[in-house]
Amino acid sequence: MRVLITGGAGFLGSHICDFLIGRGIATICVDNLITGQISNIEHLTNNDNFEFLRHDITEPLRINKGIDYVLHFASPASPPDYLMFPIETLKAGSLGTLNALDLARDKKAKFLLASTSEVYGDPLQSPQKEEYWGNVNPVGPRSVYDEAKRFAEASTMAYHRHYKIDTRIARIFNTYGPRMRKNDGRVVSTFITQALGNQPLTVFGDGSQTRSFCYVSDLVEGIYKLMLSDVHDPINLGNPEEVSVLEVARRILRITGSKSEIVNKPLPEDDPKVRRPDIGRARQLLSWSPQIDLDAGIEKTMEWFNKLSE
Repeated sequence: MRVLITGGAGFLGSHICDFLIGRGIATICVDNLITGQISNIEHLTNNDNFEFLRHDITEPLRINKGIDYVLHFASPASPPDYLMFPIETLKAGSLGTLNALDLARDKKAKFLLASTSEVYGDPLQSPQKEEYWGNVNPVGPRSVYDEAKRFAEASTMAYHRHYKIDTRIARIFNTYGPRMRKNDGRVVSTFITQALGNQPLTVFGDGSQTRSFCYVSDLVEGIYKLMLSDVHDPINLGNPEEVSVLEVARRILRITGSKSEIVNKPLPEDDPKVRRPDIGRARQLLSWSPQIDLDAGIEKTMEWFNKLSE
């Protein structure tokens, strides 16, 4: 088996590379390194089953060898990233998806799209089921990511219906763990960085907005099971344990032992008030559910950030 993954040097993509290489699967990692990092994959560069191509998937990609799966993960994926790279984000979800689909079509490969819970926008339904169409502001600052992923899903299903490509769509909810960047703007990485640096933890709004956090190894296991399945409709992958942002801050202060205080800042525009996946379809069709609870995952992530500062 040979798998090509776009965005393979990113936080999530690099963990998938590790997972595949660990199973003896030849892996081609494609990344333009806008938000991905060579440090995430440098431990794999001497492995005979691993190949890195620096390439922007918004440009067509030609591969002179057989490919069994194309996994499309390339995109800025945190609010600071896609607000800094709005056009690149739109292109990754549109042109990038079409180019990845064309590659899969050319190679007669199976295709998996990394979509996102952001397709649900600021949901009026909770927990969010795959049948829910979402509540997305198409012209707000977050729309460059939300709408790019919605377009990517539409493209994936169009290629599936029109060209009969064997496709899957993973709607990924908040994921955390080692290799998150300190400045990526995500809740867990930001709070851990602030706590370890004895800086105030910045909670937007009153902190009552909720999120559901899935540890990266659980998420990767779900991606792999979906990859090997024959499920074509979107599937939610995330941890259904719902927790407020304020509670996450308090847990991180307790686990790190930090004396930092919590300060409040204005809530960003279109920031979702709730986020919780219904994973009934993943449980039924993939026999998958997350195993690592939030406290254990925070401890593992904190250990990694501590090593970064050594």
